[in-house]
Amino acid sequence: MRLLYAPTSPFVRKVMVCAHLSGQAERIQWLDSAAHPVRRDERIAAHNPLAKVPTLVLDDGQSLYDSRVICEYIDSLGSAGIFPAAGPARWTALTRQALGDGLLDAALLARYEHTARPAELQWPAWREALLTKVAACLDSIDAIAPELATQAPTIGEIALGCGLGYLDFRFPDLDWRASHAAATRWYARFEQLPAMQATRPHDA
Repeated sequence: MRLLYAPTSPFVRKVMVCAHLSGQAERIQWLDSAAHPVRRDERIAAHNPLAKVPTLVLDDGQSLYDSRVICEYIDSLGSAGIFPAAGPARWTALTRQALGDGLLDAALLARYEHTARPAELQWPAWREALLTKVAACLDSIDAIAPELATQAPTIGEIALGCGLGYLDFRFPDLDWRASHAAATRWYARFEQLPAMQATRPHDA
């Protein structure tokens, strides 16, 4: 399998955490790409019309995207149980994944407002509205933190952990730990998982 990736992408990290947990990481070849919200990378577009990472190219040439689809596919190849079977546990895991993905969507757009949009076109109120969504997600994570697993995680915990890790990486000024003690305690344990340690984001 070949993965079009960016080393800073939290959605790529989701995929690779799943790959490590399910024993599939060594089967994935990383393909260089330069995903950007404005500058379209044709290397990605050749496999994904959205030109976004992560995009997974299977041995038969079929492409899978986005991270939600890729993570479930990777889980199907192993026995880690990242996606619970049909029932209440599955809906809980998928909803928590949506919460983590939503935090990441808002955080990424807030970052792009400063890094991809020209200064004269930036809209401070838009960025503040996005950061309000991030803050609301943090409050929700804090509320459910005592229920979150630190071992044998589902896709819910993985998405939330990647979300908090991205805030550490790109938004250290938010100091999210200062007002989210329960989430801080959970993440301190969760980020010690080998799969999390092996996928820490870094600038290229």
